[in-house]
Amino acid sequence: MTRIAIIGGGPGGYEAALVAAQLDAQVTLVEQDGPGGACVLTDCVPSKTLIATSVRKQALLDAPSLGVSFSGGPDGDAGVVGVDLPLVNQRVKELAQAQSADIATRVEAEGVEIIKARGRLVDPQVVRAGDRTIRADVVLVATGATPRVLPGAEPDGERILTWRQLYDLEELPEHLIVIGSGVTGAEFAGAYRSLGAEVTLVSSRDRMMPNEDADGAEVLEEVYRRRGMNVMGRSRAASVKRTHDGVVVTLEDGRTAEGSHALMTVGMVPNTSGIGLEEAGVQLDEGGFVKVDKVSRTSAPGVYAAGDCTGVLMLASVAAMQGRIAVWHALGEAVQPLRLSTVASNIFTDPEIAAVGVAQRAIEAGEVEASVVKLPLATNARAKMQGFNDGFVKVFCRPHTAIVLGGVVVAPGASELILAVSVAVQQRLTVDQLAHTFAVYPSMSGSITEAARRLMQPGVAI
Repeated sequence: MTRIAIIGGGPGGYEAALVAAQLDAQVTLVEQDGPGGACVLTDCVPSKTLIATSVRKQALLDAPSLGVSFSGGPDGDAGVVGVDLPLVNQRVKELAQAQSADIATRVEAEGVEIIKARGRLVDPQVVRAGDRTIRADVVLVATGATPRVLPGAEPDGERILTWRQLYDLEELPEHLIVIGSGVTGAEFAGAYRSLGAEVTLVSSRDRMMPNEDADGAEVLEEVYRRRGMNVMGRSRAASVKRTHDGVVVTLEDGRTAEGSHALMTVGMVPNTSGIGLEEAGVQLDEGGFVKVDKVSRTSAPGVYAAGDCTGVLMLASVAAMQGRIAVWHALGEAVQPLRLSTVASNIFTDPEIAAVGVAQRAIEAGEVEASVVKLPLATNARAKMQGFNDGFVKVFCRPHTAIVLGGVVVAPGASELILAVSVAVQQRLTVDQLAHTFAVYPSMSGSITEAARRLMQPGVAI
């Protein structure tokens, strides 16, 4: 029986453990915080839970435009939609713990041994977990990453915060300054603005989310500004200092921004130091990320790596697939190398931004030849009914073969809507095949089939 040791219990680790157990391997999973790792306990699951609450509140704020009003406020005025932040944070933490417990139950039911300890690699076939030594034929490193800390802006857990410290706040920040306008910064900025906090978003680039679809980022920034957020472009933070009752952010050009709290969202650093990787022959890149190939192999024989510690698209879905691929490969199963061109991603803002396949910037740069159709959400009947005016559906295909290359959806629930485009990309479907697929009327997904119809080549049959 093949012995597999996994260091790290996040999506890359526990999904690999499940696959390995199903293939009759002897599996030991080493995780110091709890099954699910940081993804479930402090990062993805908690943040999306908080965002779900903020979206509900924003829907209530937007309800009067649909003819729904609130009464019962003081002196007969309209009632105020309030937020009980301690209750919100309690729900966030309880849900994260419940999800971790569900994962533990699932993994242990497959016969996987879970050791709660910090794991380190002694050599390519030996893992040290607390006071235990585990010998293995295959080792998978899935240790994740942690929020980056900038010199001059060290978090104190009270006023200067990382996103892992937000859920200990007892009151909603009066004025939250979010430093960093990437995906994480944009998500939290939107959530806290909808919850009722004044928010300033500090972006070092020309626009929010500079690495994402430009059209989508433009829509979201317009929505944020309309909701009262202060978005400061071309404003790189030089330092963040705590004052008597708040924080002051000093920008590189000398300007300052003052608020009650600062949230640092300036990237991640891999959890790869001090766990014996380089000593065991595992090569790291300049940023400390583990170097892996398309089947998750490292430079050390028998050692694989998956997830954020590799720096390969920091998404839970990618981490999970890397872990599965590693186990399939290690155990001699048929395996398809990781194809990043088929990865679907989503930004959990309001509206959401989902994408899969080629990017618009690659088309504009001439790297990919593609036909493009973009339909505004405001023309969709279901969107009109629900009062959704901001967003669009965009689909790309090859000009001659009409094979779907990718797409972008900006809409409420885009994370669900993108699946149709993702299936088309993965299975190399044509726009004709997508167009001949029934969509419910009225539905948001109808815009996807409509975009496909507009891309159809005359005279081409499926």
